[in-house]
Order: sequence, then C-alpha cells, then structure tokens
Amino acid sequence: MRFLGATKQPVCSGTLLFAEFISRFILIFFGTESPKQTRQCRLILSPGPGLPAACLHTSAPLPLCGLGDITQKGYEKKRAKLLAPYIPQTQNVDPGLQTIQLAPGPGADSSPSPDAMSSSSTRHHRLHRSGGARDDRYRSDIHTEAVQAALAKHKEQKMALPMPTKRRSAFVQSPVENCTPPDTSSASEDEGSLRRRQAATLAQSLQSSEFWINRSLQGSSTSSSASSTLSHGESSKSQGHNHTQGNALADVLAHTRIDGSNVPPDITSSVPQERGPRGETGTGPAVKGMSRGQSRSSMMDTADGVPVNSRVSTKIQQLLNTLKRPKRPPLSEFFLDDAEEIVEVPRPDPNTPRPEGRQMVPVKGEPLGVVSNWPPALQASLARWGATQAKSPALTTLDITGKPLYTLTYGKLWSRSLKLAYTLLNKLGTKSEPVLRPGDRVALVYPNSDPGMFWVAFYGCLLAEVIPVPIEVPLSRKDAGSQQIGFLLGSCGISLALTSEICLKGLPKTPNGEIVQFKGWPRLRWVVTDTKYLTKPSKDWQPHIPTANTDTAYIEYKASKEGTVMGVAVSKVSMLTHCQALTQACNYCEGETLVNVLDFKKDMGLWHGVLTSVMNRIHTISVPYAVMKACPLSWVQRVHVSKARVALVKCRDLHWAMMAHREQKDINLSSLRMLIVADGANPWSVSSCDAFLNVFQSHGLKPEVICPCASSPEAMTVAIRRPGARGAPLPARAVLSMGGLSHGVIRVNTEDKNSALTVQDVGHVMPGGATLMCIVKPDGSPMLCKTDEIGEIVLNSRAGGTMYYGLSGVTKNTFEVIPVNSGGTPIGDVTFTRTGLLGFVGPGSLVFVVGKTEGLLLVSGRRHNADDLVATALAVEPVKTVYRGRIAVFSVNVFYDERIVIVAEQRPDASEEDSFQWMSRVLQAIDSIHQVGLYCLALVPANTLPKTPLGGIHVSETKHCFLEGSLHPCNILMCPHTCVTNLPKPRQKQPVGVGPASIMVGNLVAGKRIAQAAGRELALIEDQELSRKHQFLSEALQWRAQTDPDHVLFMLLNAKGAAVSTATSLQLHKRAEKITASLQERGGINTGDNVVLLYPPGIDLIAAFYGCLYAGCIPVTVRPPHPQNLAATLPTVRMIIDVSKASCILTTQALMKTLRSKEAALSVNVKTWPTIIDTDDLSRKRPPHIYKPPTAEMLAYLDFSVSTTGMLTGVKISHAAVSALCRSIKLQCELYSSRQVAICLDPYCGLGFVLWCISSVYSGHQSILIPPMELESSLPLWLSTLSQYKIRDTFCSYSVMELCTKGLGTQTEALKARGLNLSCVRSCVVVAEERPRLTLSQSFSKLFKDLGLSPRAVSTAFGSRVNLAICLQGTAGPDPSTVYVDMKSLRHDRVRLVERGAPQSLPLMESGTILPGVRVIIVNPETKGPLGDSHLGEIWVNSPHNASGYYTIYGEESLQAAHFNMRLSFGEPHTLWARTGYLGFVRRTELLDAAGDRHDALFVVGLLDETLELRGLRYHPIDIETSVSRAHRSIAESAVFTWTNLLVVVAELSGSEQEALDLVPLVTNVVLEEHHLIVGVVVVVDPGVIPINSRGEKQRMHLRDSFLADQLDPIYVAYNM
Repeated sequence: MRFLGATKQPVCSGTLLFAEFISRFILIFFGTESPKQTRQCRLILSPGPGLPAACLHTSAPLPLCGLGDITQKGYEKKRAKLLAPYIPQTQNVDPGLQTIQLAPGPGADSSPSPDAMSSSSTRHHRLHRSGGARDDRYRSDIHTEAVQAALAKHKEQKMALPMPTKRRSAFVQSPVENCTPPDTSSASEDEGSLRRRQAATLAQSLQSSEFWINRSLQGSSTSSSASSTLSHGESSKSQGHNHTQGNALADVLAHTRIDGSNVPPDITSSVPQERGPRGETGTGPAVKGMSRGQSRSSMMDTADGVPVNSRVSTKIQQLLNTLKRPKRPPLSEFFLDDAEEIVEVPRPDPNTPRPEGRQMVPVKGEPLGVVSNWPPALQASLARWGATQAKSPALTTLDITGKPLYTLTYGKLWSRSLKLAYTLLNKLGTKSEPVLRPGDRVALVYPNSDPGMFWVAFYGCLLAEVIPVPIEVPLSRKDAGSQQIGFLLGSCGISLALTSEICLKGLPKTPNGEIVQFKGWPRLRWVVTDTKYLTKPSKDWQPHIPTANTDTAYIEYKASKEGTVMGVAVSKVSMLTHCQALTQACNYCEGETLVNVLDFKKDMGLWHGVLTSVMNRIHTISVPYAVMKACPLSWVQRVHVSKARVALVKCRDLHWAMMAHREQKDINLSSLRMLIVADGANPWSVSSCDAFLNVFQSHGLKPEVICPCASSPEAMTVAIRRPGARGAPLPARAVLSMGGLSHGVIRVNTEDKNSALTVQDVGHVMPGGATLMCIVKPDGSPMLCKTDEIGEIVLNSRAGGTMYYGLSGVTKNTFEVIPVNSGGTPIGDVTFTRTGLLGFVGPGSLVFVVGKTEGLLLVSGRRHNADDLVATALAVEPVKTVYRGRIAVFSVNVFYDERIVIVAEQRPDASEEDSFQWMSRVLQAIDSIHQVGLYCLALVPANTLPKTPLGGIHVSETKHCFLEGSLHPCNILMCPHTCVTNLPKPRQKQPVGVGPASIMVGNLVAGKRIAQAAGRELALIEDQELSRKHQFLSEALQWRAQTDPDHVLFMLLNAKGAAVSTATSLQLHKRAEKITASLQERGGINTGDNVVLLYPPGIDLIAAFYGCLYAGCIPVTVRPPHPQNLAATLPTVRMIIDVSKASCILTTQALMKTLRSKEAALSVNVKTWPTIIDTDDLSRKRPPHIYKPPTAEMLAYLDFSVSTTGMLTGVKISHAAVSALCRSIKLQCELYSSRQVAICLDPYCGLGFVLWCISSVYSGHQSILIPPMELESSLPLWLSTLSQYKIRDTFCSYSVMELCTKGLGTQTEALKARGLNLSCVRSCVVVAEERPRLTLSQSFSKLFKDLGLSPRAVSTAFGSRVNLAICLQGTAGPDPSTVYVDMKSLRHDRVRLVERGAPQSLPLMESGTILPGVRVIIVNPETKGPLGDSHLGEIWVNSPHNASGYYTIYGEESLQAAHFNMRLSFGEPHTLWARTGYLGFVRRTELLDAAGDRHDALFVVGLLDETLELRGLRYHPIDIETSVSRAHRSIAESAVFTWTNLLVVVAELSGSEQEALDLVPLVTNVVLEEHHLIVGVVVVVDPGVIPINSRGEKQRMHLRDSFLADQLDPIYVAYNM
C-alpha cells in the first residue's frame, strides 16, 4: 500500500461569466499558462450575423485584463471602442444586456469563481482569506484542485441547465393567443368556478371566432401526446437567447421542422417584434366539434401556434437537450416490468473491484499498566483530592469575553457534590417516602456556559448513587431535538431534572409561570442545585462509595441516523477502566492543565474534561461554545497563558483559530504535548490539522503533538494516536481510490487523482489486555472482513457502553455482536460492540477510519459517505453561495433505492445566477469524482436549517423537514433523470395489423366472456299510447296544457329558498306561443334556422326552448357571459354563435345591454351580432300555427359543450332521440305526475339540460330548479330544499357536492338543530361525463349521514357527447358496486381485480345502471374488435337516443360520421355503434337486476383523448393528480399533461409562497414512487389557476396552452433534470 504525505500543487482555474450580448454569441477563450506567466487571452469573435470579418482582425490584439494588465475599467473602455461600429444600437434594451458572453477555453473552469473579476493576485488571496466564510472541517487543497480539474473536464459540454423560473413582480401579458377556447362554462360564475371566486382571473386574449375557425381548418397532423418532436418554433432563427448553441442542439435541430415564415414571437426579449397578419400565424390546434379526430393531435402535442420561443418552451428545450446527453454513470440493465415484481436487483458488474486479501485477524490492545494508587472507584478519586488537595484548581470557567470567570477547587467540588448528594437522598421527600432512591435516573439540564454547576451535579449524583443523564437545555417547545430527548427521558424512566437557577429562569414558561410541557416529554419535577438551596450533610452522614461494579454509573445520550435519541448506559467499572485507559494512552500526570473546547456533557469532552481529569487531579479550563463564536482564538490564548499541556478540540476549532490568528502575534504553543482532535476520525480532518500546523508551527507548535482519535458513544474511545517523540517521523497517510471505497474495498489511488481520498490514522487501539478489535461487514451478519476490505469497527473492551438503557431489542444488535468467519462460524464466545465507524487496520496495526455508518448512503449497491460529498460540494467555490459552509447530505428512499439529497444554506447576498451556477457545478463535481448522481440539491435561507445544541446542522431533522415539506428552500434543483436508473423497461407496443381470429384468441382466453352489457328492453315495457302522443316534445306540452293545465311543472328557487317563479303546463305553453310569435314577427326566422338561447338558469330558458320548437327553429343553449369577466367569457359565446350560424339570439333585456356594451366591444365585434330579441317584453299575439316536424328524425336542438381536452363540440339531437331519452329516464327513475324532483345543475348542455328543460314536460313530474350559482350566497340551499319538500330524487353535479362537502362539513350539528333531515332522499344522482369520484361521494355520504342521508342514496350517471345519458342509477336496479383494480395492469390496458388495501390498488365505482334501450360493448380502439371482460377498452354505445352526429359549419358530416356509425371489425358486423371516446370495462357482479339476472356493471376509467402515453404505458391524469394532491398539505388542486415526452405537473399552492419549492421534491417523489414516472416540469401556481368547466372537470389542454404561452404567472417553475 502506498502512503503519502499531503502535497500542495498550484492550481490556476479559468473563469466563466454568463451574460448576453443581444442575440450574437461572442466567445472569449483563455487558456491556463504556468502561474509565473501573465495570463494573456485573445478575444475570438465568431462571425455571427451582423459581425463582419473585419471585426475579427481588429479584435485580435485585445487582451483580457490579467496580472499586470490594463485595469478592468480600461479594458471595458477599449473593448467598447473596438466593437462600437459593429454593435447595432438597440433601442429599449438595458445596457447591461450588451455585455460580452465569456466561455472557458481549454483547461478552464466553467463557473463564476470568486476571483472572476479580480485584477491582481493580491485580490485573489484576499478573497480566499475572507474570515471564516466557509466550514473548513472539510477543506482540502488537494481535493479543491481535484474538484476544479473535474469541473474543467465538463467545459466542452457546458451544463445548459434551464434556470428555474420564479414569479416576476409584474405579470407581463403575452401577446399570443390561447390555443384552446375556455369552456363555455368558464363564461359565467357557475358551480365550476365557485371554488375559484377569489382567484386571480386569467387574462384570456382570445381572438375572434373566424381566427379559431381558420386555424382549426388548417389542422396540422402532428404526432400524439407522447411525441418527442420539437415544434418548428425552435427554429434556428429563434435561438438567440438559448445558451445551448453548440453541437448539443445540432442533432435536435436536424429533426426539427423549420418554417421561416412562422417564428412565434419571443416574449422574453424586450424588443418589440414585427407580427404578420393574423391569418399567417401558423397552423393552430383545432377548436371545434367538427374536426375532432384530425386536429386534436396538434393541440395535444406540439406547441404549434403557441409561442414555442417563449421562456417556458426554451427552458423545456434546454431540459430536453440535457436529457439527450449520455448519462455519466452507465445505466444498468433496464428492469422488466413483471406483473408481480416492478423492480429486480440489477446484474452485478463484472468490473466491480472485489477484496482479494486474507481474512483479518483481531487486533489486541496493549496491556493496561497496573498503577498502585489508582482508585477503586472514580468517586474515591474525588474524595481523595477533596481531602488532600483541597486548594488545587479543578475547573476554570471563562466568561463571554474569554477571561476567567471563576475557578472551582477540588475542595469546593467535593463539598458541594457531597451537599447535593445528601439533599437528593434526604431532603426531596420524607424519610418513609424519598423521591429518589439509589439507581433512579435523573436528568441534568445545564447550559454549555456553566460547567461548574454541571460538575457538581454529575459528581453529586455519583455520590448519591443515582444515575445522571446529561441532556441539552430545551430552547423552545418545538425545538428540533427536544422531542426526541423526550423519547430518551421516557425510555430511561426519568421524572426529576436538576438545573441551575439561571437556567430555570431561561426555560420557556406558560402564562402562569410554570415551565411548559415540552413536546413528547414526560412530566418532570425541576430541582435547582445552586449552593444556597443545598443542605449541609449531618456529621454522621457519609456517602456510600463501593468498589466499581457493573451497575450503571451514568447514561450518555446518542442520536441515531433517523434522529431517535437513545441513552447509552456506562457501568461504574467501564467508566473507571475507560479513565485508566485514557490516562495510560495520553500519559496524563497529576497537576497538568487541560484546555477543553468540547461539550462537557458527553463524548470526549466528558471523558477527558470531567472524568479522567478528576482521576488525575488535572486542572481543566473549559472554553464554552459562545466564547468560541465571539473569539475563535480564545482557546489558543488559554493554552498560551496557562501553559496548558493538553488541548481537546475539533477540526472547526483549529480552522477558526487559524482564520483569526493574525490578531495575536505573541502566542506560544510550545507547552502543548498533546493536541487531541476529537473528530480526527473524519477523513477530512487531515486538511485542518495540516493547515493549523502550517500556521502555528512558527508559534512553537510541535508536529508530533497532533493526536487524532476515533470514538463512538457505544464503544467510547476506540483508538487514539499517542504523542510522538520529538523529531520522530510523522505517521504516513493512505491515498485511497474513492471508486474502490464505494465498493467497500481498499485500493491505492493510481489512475485518477481527482477521485482520491487522503486518510490519516487515528493511532492504535486503546490499552486494555482484553481489548480486541475486528472489522466486520457493516450490513448483514457480522462477517470478518478481508485485509483490503472496508467494514465496521467492532470492539470488545471493558471500557465501553453496556446497553441502550430501556431498549433491550436494539441493544442486542449493537452491544452483543459475535463476529463470524467466512464459513459462518463464530470466532469465539466474547461479544463485541458495534462502533458505527467504518475503516480498516493498516500496517503496524494502525487504525484508519474512512467514515461513519450514520453517514453512509447506499446507492445502487455502492456506498458513499455523506462527509465526502460535503467536502466535494465545499470545494466548488462556495464563497459566493454557501453560508458559513453549512451543508447537509442525506439520502431518501424513493422507488426502491436511496437517493442523495444535498441541502445548503445560501448566503443572504448570493444572486440567483450564482446559486444556480454553484448547484449545477456541484452536480458535475460529484458526478465526476464520486460517479454518483444527485437526486436533489436545495438551498435554504441562511440560518434556517435545524441546529444541534452546538450550532451544527441537525441532519435527521433536516431530512424530516425535507420529507414533510417544511424546509422552505429558496432554490432547488431536482435531477431524477440522471440518478433514477432502475425504472421498468418501457413497453413495446405490438403492431395493430392482425386479423380478427388472432384477436379473438388473444383477447377471449379461457372462457372470458365478451365485455358487453345492456339495459332493460324498451319495446316490452313502453306505453304505446303515451309514446305516440309524445313523439314530439311540442305535442307533449300542448297535450299537457289541454289535459292538466294547472299542474305545476317547474318551480325556480332563489338563494333564500323562496319560489321566485313557477310554470304550469298552460303558462309554459302560452309563453312559448308568445315567443314563437315574436320570432316570426321580429326575427324573420325560417323553419330550420338555428336560434341561440342566452339566459341565466331559469324558466325563461325553458319557455324560449319550447318557443323555438313551436316555430320550427333549432334552439342552441349557450351560457351567458359573466358581466365581471367579459374578456374571458364573451369570446366563447361569440364562437358558439358563429360556429352554429345562428340567425337570431333570444335573451333578456339585461343581457342584451351587456352584449352591446362598450366593455363587450373590447373583446368582440359587437356590430356583427345576429338579430337580438329580448323576451322580457313580449306581444300578446299568438302564432298562426304551431310547427310539427314531418319526421321524428328531424333535428330537435343542438347541444354545444367544450370537452376537457379543450374541444368545442356541437352534437345534433333529433326528436326521436329526445323522446327515447326521456322515456328511458322516466322508466329508470319511475317519474310520474305526482313526483317532485330537485335539480341543482347547469342547464346548458348534456343531461343537465335534458333534466332542467325537457324531462318534466315528457314525464309530467314537478321539477324544483336550483341554480348552482345561488349556492354561493347560501350553501345549505340545496340540502334544505331536499328536506323542506321531502324530495326523493335529486340530481346535482360534482361541483355542488364538493361545495357542500367543503363548506358544510363542519356545520352538520347546526343544520341538524335547524331541523334539516335528508332521510327522505332515495336517490341523489351526480350527473357527470367522467370517472365517478369515489372519494368525494363517500365523503359526502359520511358527512351527511348524521342528517339521515342513506349511504345507498348517492350514485352517479354517465353520459358523453355521442349519447347524453348511457347510465343512470335508477330505483329498481341493484346498488352501485365498487371494485379495486391493479394500477400496474391498468397501464397495460388490462383489468385485474385485487383486494381492498392491496399495494397499487385503485378503487373504482360503477357509473350507474345502464338505461333501458342502451347497449354497450368494450372495443379495442385500434383494431375495432370486441374485447374480453378482463381488458380495458373504449366504450361503444348503441341506443335509440344516440346523437345524430357532430354539427359542422360546412356540412362535412362525413368527416366525423364514423363516430356515430361504427361497425365492429368482427363479431356483430351489422349493429351500428357510436364511439364515446371513454375507456372502461364491464364486470359481471354477484348482484341481481330487476329481471333476476346477474347484473353487468359498467366502470368508466377515463377519457381516451386525455390519457398520457408514457414509456409505452397508458396513464390516466386523474390517478397521477390524486397522488400529487396527497403529497403536501398545501396542494389545493393539481393537473398534469405532457409536452414533448415530458410530464408536466401543475400544483395550486394554498399555503404561503415560501412553501412553493417544498412541493417540487415531494411531487417528484410521489409520482416516481406510485406511478414509476419521472416528472419533467413542476409548476407551482396560485389557487384557481387550473381552469375548471361547469361540470367541475379540469381543462388540462387549456392549462397546457396557457403554460406554453407563459400566461400562468406561476409562483415557481422547476425543470427536473
């Protein structure tokens, strides 16, 4: 093995400044000469557009300012003059943008380094000496050089990471049009927008409908949502602001469609762009019902027609570029996605280094010398010195300025400890019932500034034979570590705490003066131990000092990797033996002076500074942490003043003293014979020791006095370097390969000096004849390691801890380990204790430690040490970015492996650019040196990470905050693409072109039935006479007006629950006649003309509908625009009016004024409205005749709606379909004249319109109409109506249900007190065109169960564009069933039922009973063949009430007629089916239907157009969104979509903006964990930004277009690498 001393080499690193010089790239390369030379750099101008070649010649002599060169200012002047003729004078551009972009040359560094702008070497040195700006525990010049060299390797392929986007102060409205119309539903304050009342309204810059129509006609045929093709917007002309101009983009651009005439505007530049005529803006997404199939794809996939050159798209492009590069760590074999096992263990790499040495032999400690005057117990030492050396100083305490405050002599220490022991045993309770008995545990709560009180308390407890448990002073009720301390107090059974008067006063109190009950703590009695409160013992009382035995002497606390605090019990004999061993190892003598900087309550500070010092009558000078912060040199001054022989420090104390040493010249450290470095086991301590020696060797410090040691709470001191003889050679160092270490083997580093780790020894194992040390494998059974293998050090010694107090289970695994040899047989019967230290035994039995198990990160089978990663991160020039070098590294378990997270505190003055640069360079450095990918890098504001009592970072608490989402980072970078290499293999889809026979064989295996279901037969049960009368709705109304004129058909309620208007059969008939007369008189309407009905929900809308039927017109219902939001809602109204070619608009007087107002004119052209007729003031005339259609196949009305994918579709509903639908609903719900039905729905499209306007006229029941918008001002309106009118059947939407659940959930008691009773409700049907929302339905049922609502009442209906009502839970059918399906299978379009609670299970509720006359079949959407019932496929429907087709402007019915007239590719070739566009499956249940047959249930899974094709699998957005919404308490709502193969998650933040960045890792984690997908972009937005339509459905495509057009005004956009 090769051992080297530390060497220093000069390093010269180049610099890189990022700036933009308009859109031209000017590169300045500079090389790295030897340090003696002056750095001269040439300015190289690439001949970009606009820079003539002449410029290149003139610029050649321009040097870059370097050592001894022109000043920076002179250089700037010279450069400006030289380039002036060639730089166009851009107007309105910030002069700061006109700077030259620098890029590194060969060997140069690729990040802004602290001396980037320095002009001389002195400046360079000054920067590096900036007083203690970084934590040099991990500082190493060699390592810093290695990191710089590693980073220089990356200079060719600069990391063009997209910077995350933070909210700008002013929202800049993009000049670009949205690509999807908002749903007609966004047009007014409907129930969908109730939840978004206070949300900032999106400024929709919709264009007029001709533009939409033109764009949709040009529908481009780009690929599907999984397309990775880039849009033509990324053409070479628009690359100006993209950093990735080089080869990285070449391959991307090669496959990019370049269209020079169609470069979208760049909304990132401040230069106004010329825009062509509106018609030339390119091929946009389809927006209307007619071209659904052809043009939907363009909207789904590419950014055609949206500003691809926008800031968002550029960043996504950059992100795609980074993902295209080959990853540094080679990907292991992809794992097959087995149905049972998601991830398999990767195959081992044959090149992995393996240990080759022989099995190690246990190392024995030197025998413990026998000294005649060693005491039988430690208390006996104190008694001896207290009596014989009473005036001898035991302890000196310093004040905050570093001056001695008081000195405690051995006499005082003995007498006060005696008083305390007496008080504890005799004065706290009564003689018969003492509070404390020997063996009881007592907490010691003393601040670090008061060692004297602690010493007295500790020795007082030993003398009273109670067990002291020193703990930290709790700072607040929710202090980071105090909750875990509560666990320790509980496990030790502590009920009494000793403290000082000052400390007690400082503890947090309740208002009545009592000490607060700390979180997780048992109830404590507090006892003050100041001398004035102690009782002098009586003459006859003497403490009992037995010879040291195995009883517990004290308990020392220890925090595990997970943050759990446990108590390590140390027996009396262990305590004594440990002191003896330390005395021998350190050669302590009586009367020596020791300076202690460590925490005296535990660890080395307690063992040396409190216990061993008393045994040897040493004078200890305690330097508290507070003094060190104020005066870092104080401990060195104490050594100098008191001629101390021993000092006890940590690396940070060496570093701080070194940084401050200039302040004091006359310091002499020649008295030191031993400088014990307590954390010398940390491999990175080498640098601090060397640097300290370099500085203080001239002050008398001898090299051989530096003594690193290794210790752990369980085994106490494991090894310590003995002080060397004067002039003896210094111990050698091991230079190890980090690659080897990650595989657990020792390899001398030869090939790559960048990834070397220099380790110093920690001396020999502790003295003790029986002391044995072994190295065993850290995980699994404790097998002995080979000599060239890294393992955990285990120790058998009398001088160690004995157990974790009160935790016998954990104790066995740590304190009772018996190592086994390679054959598995134990090496003996003695038990060893695990130390938690990882290391090996080197030549001469020297112990080397390379890390700790608690800092071990096991990633893909390789071990990395957290400290090593911290050191690398710190070597990446953190001066600009990291606050005081505070960095925490830990791993989180995500998707079957550990993922590395680095969290650092950011300096308050660090710029966004600096921080991001630092983060991207840390990624490169760690990738290069450790060959491991980082999962997440986060920067938090300075001083916000949880602290340990002495100011270090509380890593486990930091990890807890990270996973809980309470870390509040100010910058974050997620890199899941590079480090998650164990994803299942993407599925290869089979080709579709196969014949029916093979499909039959493939899909209908082993007796699986074809997946189809049907409702009851209509022909058998219909009332012939009734159906003849009701062939046309207009006839049905006339018949009712004649036979039952006073029967109330409709009643409209207001917010107070009062009936504002009613309509009997006759009233409705007469009002319809008047409207008909007005149409014929004022509108000049012809039969068959389309008429738009623009009304708020109410009876006017119903009357206008029948008025149109009487006149022979085709009614088109449209939601009126919202008067407060005309800009967003009016264009949609205009679009429907134009698309439907309406001849006339029927509306109210108020809405007529709105349509013609000035505000409306800002959004649309108000001069081109068709004829507007207001129906508030009608003539009394009757029409000469009422129109009767010649056949039932004639059109009754048009139904327009915007789908969730942003498509505006109008369907044609015939008279036959209307009457068939009404007949089905009447039979299913048993509707008769005597029945009352409450309807709280939007009346503008789908089943909502049918129930509101038509069903009552057909069936004769009374409809109580409740406009959903009225619930805003009166939430209980709907429920109180059900109670008041004793309604049996009610229809609502999910929006209404959600509103009641969220708004009234806490008021059920109050509603009950008001007499609200829902026991009358037999069926509450939710009308929807989506998968049933099971969770919401169940919440609603549970919440209102107390008001009498039957859990069986809530059910759902299902309809689609091609058939408005396919399922509707009626009265006769069985209850809706719920099944649990396997999500993994669902992604493969298979249906596998699992048990409730199974992993990856998804609950699905039946979508209601299939209506009479309806047949459904599940079909493969590609082969058009029927599927078996174990498959997911498209739902096709055959029914007399199917729609007749899509309504199109130019009458091109053939284009989409196929949707309504489909035939199966085999099976039943003659039946005509309509494609619903929804995926689902059919299951035969055990329940029986009305006819006594087994019931076939239809389950709707989701819309085919909305599914995401990722990794060859089919995902449903709602499933991912459900996971995302669970990820953090502040996520109010979420939506997902894809863009060029990237999954984009938009999350609405309901909390404060500082939580925005907390969401990024949690969202990434949950999607990876539950769906095995990597999120590409996380967008955090305000509540209410995700658009929702009237049915409460998310409009994801509309959101996607807004995102790509940069119109969301996000709080934060994170681009995951």
